[in-house]
Amino acid sequence: MTTVKDSEEKQTRVVTTQHPLCNSYDYGNTMICACRPGMEGNPYLLQPCQDMDECKGSNECGVGDVCLGAFAGVWLLLIGAWLVHKIVKIKKTIARKKFFKRNGGLLLEQQLSSSEVNVDKIKLFNSKELEKATNNFSIDRILGQGGQGTVYKGMLADGRIVAVKKSKMVDTSMLSDFINEIVILSQIKHRNVVQFMGCCLETEVPLLVYEFISNGTLSQYIQGQIKEFPLTWEMRLQIATEVAGALSYLHGAASVPIYHRDIKSANILLDRKYRAKIADFGTSRSISIDQTHLTTCVHGTFGYLDPEYFQSGQFTEKSDVYSFGVVLVELLTGRKPISAVTWSQEKEYRSLATYFITSMEEDRLFNIVDARVLKEGSETEIQVVANLARRCLNLNGRNRPTMREVTSELEAVQMSRNPSISAQQNSDGVDFAEDDSVGHWDVESLSEVSASY
Repeated sequence: MTTVKDSEEKQTRVVTTQHPLCNSYDYGNTMICACRPGMEGNPYLLQPCQDMDECKGSNECGVGDVCLGAFAGVWLLLIGAWLVHKIVKIKKTIARKKFFKRNGGLLLEQQLSSSEVNVDKIKLFNSKELEKATNNFSIDRILGQGGQGTVYKGMLADGRIVAVKKSKMVDTSMLSDFINEIVILSQIKHRNVVQFMGCCLETEVPLLVYEFISNGTLSQYIQGQIKEFPLTWEMRLQIATEVAGALSYLHGAASVPIYHRDIKSANILLDRKYRAKIADFGTSRSISIDQTHLTTCVHGTFGYLDPEYFQSGQFTEKSDVYSFGVVLVELLTGRKPISAVTWSQEKEYRSLATYFITSMEEDRLFNIVDARVLKEGSETEIQVVANLARRCLNLNGRNRPTMREVTSELEAVQMSRNPSISAQQNSDGVDFAEDDSVGHWDVESLSEVSASY
């Protein structure tokens, strides 16, 4: 309840606050007045000072000012993003140059500039196109993994299907050999050797690009992993002859002799026409014309290793012959190169090569030959091929035939079955005809194959 006294006091406070503060000075009867704090106006008028709105006036900001501030903020944000992108791009460029140099790119350029090398045969892919081709090296694009690296399936911008091999780290002390092998691979031109298409050296590890072979490996067919299309005796002879011809080419007809050093059924691919193609040159070495052997650390796959090479460390062309002999026995018998045998509850591992030679010595050859081979091949043909395989597996490398001799004997067996087969067609596969498996296909429609390149 408001009393008269309260009302008078309130009115007094309002009047008092509206009145200015004044000070009088002795000289000239002068009085100087000013509005109280929180008040504004002319202190010399009848209604001098009014209450001031502190939120109004000097702090007002127009729409234009707001837009200008927002634009400046966005502009600064864009500039910052552009700078970050530029810095990342520069870092990637520096990294690519660093990797290119570390992976032997400068050495490769030097060799490409020499008059001895056909520059058109080597394509240097950039990292972006191979990342795009393999969907950033997606796990579902992996074709196979081995000691030399991982192989991915990819599709280039022009629609060609390729196999991209992501190599393991390159030993800097072996850079010269690595680049030399790239140059040599690019010069191999044989229809029964997987075509090397190019490389990329600007990534952390080198990337090698090959033609894609769609029909799996020979070992998958021999061991019954692909049962839809079993190999006939005719096909086995054809595959053996093609592989022998390709090895003969590598050993003698190529511009520089090459030892493969890891011939095995898993490194022999079959295209859509079931043509054989030798793959995986990761351990291959070239030699000068006057060289007869290589002295290296032992590389290869147990079951296929030349015993002479295993003991001496000296690899010769006859070491490839031994490995081919094992493949020939696989084609004859349909057995694995190394198999587990249980004796008195103890597991032992038996070499197919040793088992085959023992069986031949004991006149039990036809007991171990594959049933389909027995059904479709004549005894004479089987005996000729078996004797050839036995000579390839001779423990003394000097007593083994050359791959040229092996090719000739296999061609003779083929011609005895079908006189219309031209020997020239089998042995002279130097002119590479692009395989129809390297076509414009949909990546997703291709069946997965575990292949070595």
